[in-house]
Amino acid sequence: MRRSLLVTAAAAISMVLLALLVPMAILVRSYALEDRLARAALEVQAVETVVSGQDEGIVGQYVDRLNEDGTSQVTVLYPGGPGIGPDPGEDARVLDARNTGRARVDDVDGGSQILVPVSRGGNSALPSQTPVIRVIVEEPGIDSVVGVAWGLLGLLALALLAGSLVVVDRLGRSFVQPIRQLAEHTQTLGRPGAATPMPAVHGPPEVQELAGAVDRLVGRIQLLLSRERENVADLSHRLRTPVTALRLRVEGVADHDLRDRLGGDLDHLQATVDEIVREARRSEREGLDPQTDAVSVLAERVRHWEPLAEDQGRTYEMDLATSGPLVRASRTDLEALVDVLLDNVFSHTPDDAGVRITLTASDDRVDLVVDDAGPGLPEGLDVTGRGASGAGSTGLGLSIAARTAEDAGGEVTTGASDMGGARVAVTLRTA
Repeated sequence: MRRSLLVTAAAAISMVLLALLVPMAILVRSYALEDRLARAALEVQAVETVVSGQDEGIVGQYVDRLNEDGTSQVTVLYPGGPGIGPDPGEDARVLDARNTGRARVDDVDGGSQILVPVSRGGNSALPSQTPVIRVIVEEPGIDSVVGVAWGLLGLLALALLAGSLVVVDRLGRSFVQPIRQLAEHTQTLGRPGAATPMPAVHGPPEVQELAGAVDRLVGRIQLLLSRERENVADLSHRLRTPVTALRLRVEGVADHDLRDRLGGDLDHLQATVDEIVREARRSEREGLDPQTDAVSVLAERVRHWEPLAEDQGRTYEMDLATSGPLVRASRTDLEALVDVLLDNVFSHTPDDAGVRITLTASDDRVDLVVDDAGPGLPEGLDVTGRGASGAGSTGLGLSIAARTAEDAGGEVTTGASDMGGARVAVTLRTA
């Protein structure tokens, strides 16, 4: 914003300066030319006095002295003979001035020309015998006082432009600095432990009002999140007792089939409540931006399930990377991800069905693949969709894994394994 303001101000100021200084430069040149013409008129009067009362030799010496400065060229053109001075030739304008007896000023290449006929005593009645003084005044160039004036105008323009940009920059800084301070504070709100009050913001009233509004909004969000966490904790605590009581009553049902159905319904209810609590406590919902060493967390959790596989006599193969990048997921979510995938294997495959876990990592991603030798996944069903299940489960497990992967910029894919069962591959992107 500050740079854009400077560029816009520089363009506007430059146009204004051009609109003012170009006419001034033209006027300076015109005034310089008029000054030369005025001095040339004085020279003409002096030459006219000399020509009217002296012979041609004295006139020649005088004309030579006048032409030494180079600002004008003085020539005396006598009728019927060569003139005295540079370029002694005559043209129609010289003849007109001699015949009419009137002085004239004409524009010529490179300047102006002054023609003045001179009366010489008794010859005044004979126009054809009248000498004519011709003064050619050159237009002032860069090497004259015009160049100095133009240089001063250029320096003045640069000084005005620089001074204006300094003022604009200071003004822009007074706008940008408070906004940048506000932006830096808002960026820290997503980091753990950054729930600090906003420092005082100085600047325009509008920016101060915005800072106050942001501060109030942050406070309101923190209050709502605090109340939400309290309500979730109360919900989990309140449901624990009645669910436990229902489970005890179900265990007392004599009908085996009815007891299994009711137990399954309670498991479904318990899984749904756990999912609600887990989602409400997700780190992103609490204003955090998690960055976790996924390889260490996933590997640790995979090894956590190994004793259960040994108890069941199940083949449990592990090929785990030792290091990897940070991913955008919390430790709790990654542990829940492994638990979901392995719980599906242990719950829906025979005890003797083997399982293989492969964990690989690169600079920008982490891949976790779980293969099993079970019956596989049902065909034509999106098992990663919420509530989708083909084995009587809640259908929430793989949807949790898919949501965790999506939040980390990755995905979950399913298919058939070379072990004869199902394959679930999870990709997590870097933070």
